[in-house]
Amino acid sequence: MKIRMLAGAACVALLVPVAPASAATSPQTLAHEAQGDSIDRTVEGFYASRRGAPFWLRAGPDSAAARDLIGILQGASLDGFASGPALAAQANSLLARARTGDSTALANADRLLTTAWILYVQALRRPPEGMLFADSWVSPRAQSPREILARAVSANSLAAYVRSAASPNPVYARIRDAAWQQMQSTGAPPDPRVLANLDRIRTMPFQSRYIVVDSASARLWMVEKGQIVDSMKVIVGKPSTPTPMLASTIYYATLNPYWNVPPDLVRKLTASKVLDQGLSYLKSHGYVVMTGYGDDARKLDPAKVDWKAVAAGHETVAVRQLPGPANSMGQVKFGFPNQFDVYLHDTPQKDLFASADRDISNGCIRVEDAQRLARWLMRGILVAPSSEPEQHVLLPRPVPVYLTYLTAQVDDGQLTFVDDVYGKDTRGLSVAAN
Repeated sequence: MKIRMLAGAACVALLVPVAPASAATSPQTLAHEAQGDSIDRTVEGFYASRRGAPFWLRAGPDSAAARDLIGILQGASLDGFASGPALAAQANSLLARARTGDSTALANADRLLTTAWILYVQALRRPPEGMLFADSWVSPRAQSPREILARAVSANSLAAYVRSAASPNPVYARIRDAAWQQMQSTGAPPDPRVLANLDRIRTMPFQSRYIVVDSASARLWMVEKGQIVDSMKVIVGKPSTPTPMLASTIYYATLNPYWNVPPDLVRKLTASKVLDQGLSYLKSHGYVVMTGYGDDARKLDPAKVDWKAVAAGHETVAVRQLPGPANSMGQVKFGFPNQFDVYLHDTPQKDLFASADRDISNGCIRVEDAQRLARWLMRGILVAPSSEPEQHVLLPRPVPVYLTYLTAQVDDGQLTFVDDVYGKDTRGLSVAAN
């Protein structure tokens, strides 16, 4: 918290008109004001190891990497780095003097850009607000100032590395670029809803293949090597049972899955159907009644269950749907560690994907084409070796899955918004106003 507060103060300090070169605020002082001594010491050590040689401006004041970084800083308010535009202005002022032959201004500009890059990367790598990282394999990896500079130094092309690092993922980059174009054309500050959306997808996966599920638009994207390679419709949680925002990992696919009916649905739906239609309802839908879902669970005679007591919540039973054409999980399920017991799965109700409103599930995600998704996850065809239920097939390599919520969308390059069915934008704006 201290770091963020000081960063805001530094932004104000940077707006002071630039003094002559001999009295210019040093990049070391800016670093100290912005985030404390650790960056200051790192930058000092970095240039000491280089014997003062410039890093960003090795080719002079108009080096490509410096131009790219300054351009990124100018729009960095969209990245959650409010000090970025002020740092860009300071760098441009120093470079203007450097072009006249002022070697001190060139050195100060280079150090300023180094400090700015560290601060920018740290801001960009903040975990998204409200996202739960349910599996350690996808948890964000914090980078120290020293590590941030080491990665930049080791890049084959510094300019290309800067552009790549500034785009955490293609979904984020698409929204941010459309928002920046809108700001440039209108001269208006960024829409608070855009900032909230960018914060929800500001994730930097360290794996090259992953899935993004957006509950607001009810779509799924398959990402590989920084590109969206495929997408499909999904069905997500209704407002009363929203699909959570979380990051986890898919390790295996489950073929011929059971559907373990959630306890609230057993009480609200299954029990009432049995009371209305009789025990034939259970048989026609492939349901079996059990003491639980564990390995030691026993089957129960449904005729001996007090279904009125179950419907009233006075008694509990477990209900499992066996594999088959009517199974709500379809032919395959993709589970991942999380406390909400949500997962991706097939569905026999393909007609539901024709609807524009697809927020109708109890929190899990039904996918439009489970076999196509399976082929991408498995890098090949996924076939059940037998009709046995619950066959787990390991993926060749685990694949991260990010469940997020993006009311900001890009349509033909233009920024648009979909309905905020979960009310996240409204809550965020209310908090900001207070």
